[in-house]
Amino acid sequence: MLDDLTWSGMLADPGVQAGTVAVVGAVVTRIALRPFPSWKLAGQVFFFTALTILLISHDIVPYEVGPPTGSTFERVFIALAKVVWWINAAWALIGFVRVFLIFERQPREGRLVQDLVIGLIYLGAILSVVAYVFSFPVGTLIATSGVFAIILGLALQSTLNDVFSGIALNLGRPYAIGDWIVLNDGVEGRVVETNWRSTHLLNGTNDLVILPNSFLAKVGLTNLSSPDRSHGVTLTVRVVPTTGPSAIVDVMRTVLLSSGSILTEPKPGVQVKSLNADAVEVELSFRVKDIGHAGPAKNEIFDLVYRHIKAAGLTLARPIDAAGPPDKVQSEDIVKPHRPTPLKLLDAIPLFSSLTEDEKETLAASMIRRTYKKDAILLEQGDTVASLMIVRSGALIATRKEGHKEIELGRLAPGDYFGESGLLIGVGEAASLRALTFVVVYEIAQASLTPLLHDRPGIAEELAATLSRRIETGQHSFAAEGATLNNGSMTSLVMRIRHLFQVPQ
Repeated sequence: MLDDLTWSGMLADPGVQAGTVAVVGAVVTRIALRPFPSWKLAGQVFFFTALTILLISHDIVPYEVGPPTGSTFERVFIALAKVVWWINAAWALIGFVRVFLIFERQPREGRLVQDLVIGLIYLGAILSVVAYVFSFPVGTLIATSGVFAIILGLALQSTLNDVFSGIALNLGRPYAIGDWIVLNDGVEGRVVETNWRSTHLLNGTNDLVILPNSFLAKVGLTNLSSPDRSHGVTLTVRVVPTTGPSAIVDVMRTVLLSSGSILTEPKPGVQVKSLNADAVEVELSFRVKDIGHAGPAKNEIFDLVYRHIKAAGLTLARPIDAAGPPDKVQSEDIVKPHRPTPLKLLDAIPLFSSLTEDEKETLAASMIRRTYKKDAILLEQGDTVASLMIVRSGALIATRKEGHKEIELGRLAPGDYFGESGLLIGVGEAASLRALTFVVVYEIAQASLTPLLHDRPGIAEELAATLSRRIETGQHSFAAEGATLNNGSMTSLVMRIRHLFQVPQ
């Protein structure tokens, strides 16, 4: 009976109750709910409310100075209870700050402001404890610490300049984590971190550039990732004026249509910048998905410019600042002995690089020139093409249907070819090809290649080796019925070619 009274008395003791609530609340919110910010905040608010009700029910008001009367144990208990209450109040407020920033989906960008707010909350809690627990006049404490604050501020002037500059940058938000920025002095990179003193950039050579916030606040910068991630690119091309500017503009538009690396919206543009006796200067403008795609897109456009200009019979002009008098316009056909177009196309295709000059001439003589109007369908997905098509001019798009979706696989330009899998091993096309412009292609029929393989059976191995390399590097045309080709070894490819062309073993 005495034990029961002892336990009931202990449970009724406000110190035991407050201590129990504080300990349980700390364990639940700081350990059990740590991975769940929202639930952690709810738990902190619940235990803080329970602790508040418990203290007020025992006439303990945490935000008022308590009377000096009572035993030493009672005064110590009241002081500890108030300290615990203010700590829980600070934790609940900090929970609100963290959850708010997480819901904003920008926890890293707001870290500096978050730290500042949390620091102010802890400072307020400490001053409240000093005022309401120890009955010390806070105003006097702040006044007497002013001289020390001035001395400390002068000693940390540079650091404080970075800190307040960092606060201003975070509030103004001229950039965010992941943005690519360029400073007026030429330094550029992707923002990977912002903290109290500095901003960290990762430049194009994968080096970390650390810039003080005070420096960033003074220098001008350009944010290449704002207002959205897409990035504009312009390229200038100079062409010898052997034809009208409108024809050159049409060729450049076909160049942009042939690219699979640039955005179709907003629409790419071509503008004539100048015209004189030496050159027509045109500017190509387009956008890419992100600044990181600008380099590969430029490489692709330059390659396409070269191929389309050659296909159109045009010549690139010399740079404006080139030394010496202008050269006379000389086409490649004048500089070199005349070579028919079919032979030029065969020379540019790795698939036939092993053929002798006589074999190329024989094959070129059988090639058929075909033309297609804009939006014409050259082949449908699933068709088996018994011929190889080499693009002479124009642009094509390859698409594949997957359910109700139509996926773009890539685009073809002069010098590209398709149908090699159907020609050599009889595999159906995995994509449809549509003309984006007027297109000229040269066709090599299976019947044209058969006599060459019968005369020299070793060509089958050479063709299989080239086809195998293109499959492995992902360069072969959009005819990949993947499982059929990728699972085929070099030996099986040779056997399939010989079987299809009835070449003796």
